[in-house]
Amino acid sequence: MKTLLVLIGKTDNKHISACINDYLNRICHYMSFEIVTIPDIKNTKNLTEEQQKEMEGKSIMQLIKPSDYVVLLDERGSEFRSIEFAKWLQKKQMATKRLLFIVGGAYGFSNNIYERANEKISLSRMTFSHQMIRLFFTEQIYRSCTIIKGEPYHHE
Repeated sequence: MKTLLVLIGKTDNKHISACINDYLNRICHYMSFEIVTIPDIKNTKNLTEEQQKEMEGKSIMQLIKPSDYVVLLDERGSEFRSIEFAKWLQKKQMATKRLLFIVGGAYGFSNNIYERANEKISLSRMTFSHQMIRLFFTEQIYRSCTIIKGEPYHHE
């Protein structure tokens, strides 16, 4: 199974980016994992929030294949404890050819992305910056990999 983390816009903070890359390198020892960055929409001053979401949605839809299992990282999604998420991920690895996790832009997702999604996951009821979510989520993917393999990274 191939797993992709799809992001809108690059990670601007070099410290966060370095941490994300560290986890990316760790994850790649366990599974096929890739981060795909969709460039930010240019000249947004004259666009409404809905127009921005629609433009981002079109870019996201170009990456999605019909057979992909699409999971949105969304504040209204299901919440998991780390061990529960690891079990969920393990099941998806057995049943899915390509798994896409998508972090939307500043205003969330367009309706067509919500309609295409198979599932929504929330990392917390709190709001975090898009930069931080990228780091938190890559860490959770790594944590899940170690839980699945029975390695001592996670402590219960």
